[in-house]
Amino acid sequence: MTNSTSATPTALAGRREWTALGVLMLPLLLVSMDVSVLYFATPAINADLRPTGTQQLWIFDIYGFVLAGLLMTMGSLGDRIGRRRLLLMGAAAFGTASVLAAYANSAETLIAARAVLGIGGATLMPSTMALLRTMFTDPGQRAKAIGLWSGVMTGGIALGSVMSGVLVEHFWWGSVFLVNLPAMLLLLVLGPVLLPESRSANPGRFDWVSVPLSMAAVLPVIYGLKEIPSQGWHVRYVVSVAAGLLFAALFVRRQRTAASPLISPALFRARGFTPSIVLTLVSAFGMMGSALFTTQYLQSVLGKSPLEAALWSLLPSVLIGVAGPVTTQLVQKGVNRGYVVAAGFAVTAAGYGMLALTGTDSLWLTLAAAGVLASGVVMVMSQLSDLAMSTAPVEQAGAASSVMETGTEFGGALGMAVLGSIGTAVYRHEIPASAPAAAHETLGGALAVAGRLPAGAGDALTTAAREAFTSGMHAAALAGAVLLAGAAVAAAVSLRRIQVREVAQAEAPEKAAA
Repeated sequence: MTNSTSATPTALAGRREWTALGVLMLPLLLVSMDVSVLYFATPAINADLRPTGTQQLWIFDIYGFVLAGLLMTMGSLGDRIGRRRLLLMGAAAFGTASVLAAYANSAETLIAARAVLGIGGATLMPSTMALLRTMFTDPGQRAKAIGLWSGVMTGGIALGSVMSGVLVEHFWWGSVFLVNLPAMLLLLVLGPVLLPESRSANPGRFDWVSVPLSMAAVLPVIYGLKEIPSQGWHVRYVVSVAAGLLFAALFVRRQRTAASPLISPALFRARGFTPSIVLTLVSAFGMMGSALFTTQYLQSVLGKSPLEAALWSLLPSVLIGVAGPVTTQLVQKGVNRGYVVAAGFAVTAAGYGMLALTGTDSLWLTLAAAGVLASGVVMVMSQLSDLAMSTAPVEQAGAASSVMETGTEFGGALGMAVLGSIGTAVYRHEIPASAPAAAHETLGGALAVAGRLPAGAGDALTTAAREAFTSGMHAAALAGAVLLAGAAVAAAVSLRRIQVREVAQAEAPEKAAA
């Protein structure tokens, strides 16, 4: 089914739908915050639970791994059993796991709780977007709602680290999880009242074989790409990525041959859907690739404490809050969507260009670059999300949302791997050959070594390491700018002639399920 179907008259959303959107934004914000909420809680967790090095890594990573691996499964499941039902089940699981994590008395318990949080997050993310698709049938209103959705997702990651620092400073580390409870309780109480139920009228049997195939495709690739920036291109991580790609090929083959696939291949035949997914991946590449450097720059180059760095990083969020609504207004006033997305990529590339001009003492330029870059990302993602959801059949809204969000996870991991590897290579080339071996690995290692050297030698190594890291950031920024400039051209060419007209055939069965 394509987007060539003629539109039918749509009803405008009223106060109930916009109130429901506000209810949906709270759990969405918390799910995105949970990506970074442990940043400042780690020292207290280490002191209390005494995890091993491997356990500490799993405490951090298990949430993102489980979430990414289950997105497609949960999106398809929501289309079958009902998106509101899945959302409420996920909220209950998320709230329960939050309590379990807050009062965990061992590292193993905390890891298990974080895994359940990932399962809950995987149900919440595609369900919220799919419900927006069914609640806001008017294209203009839906574009505004999705713009808000994109801004909340982007801003939540930055807010999570700050919230973590404030809570840990005044309470115990478990409070970073208990903060989830009020929003989840509010969703469980108001969700059945405000949110309409929607599901596919003819979903077919659930394809259980595709579930492990999708996880085997996603998890090894995400794992390998996340480890490469810090550990290098070791055989283990390259094999992990290769294995994931092999399972991805098997997953695609299964979707093409199964009678009732998890992700229908027809989605990708909808004009505009595939370009939206690919360009969303590139946009996530730019967002996460830059975050890898700016967070280290604020702490290790400028010498800010973790909490200071998190507070400073909130400033760019001001521009994020403006970018989404302005972009939506431009499209609604008749500016071609392809050109708007291209402009967003150009803005993101400009942010990378500004990052390439920083020195070792450029706080304001770095914050400005981060703000410009993030604004471009929101411009792109809000429009691509709206395009993808508008061209996908309503009965497959959950599956479409999950594919888009899985693409975002892949793009972010790829951005960190590629740009991180470029920055690391330049850093190792620029660091003086006479520096100790540990200083050649990372900036953090160099600063640790410098702290043990006599004052003069330590200061010299610190300066050299910070300059080398900044040079690496410049190289990665230039690479990112070139890629995103290319994406701007690709967006203008591939999207400029796509005029979204609503997919209407599935509307009646969907509304009957409400």
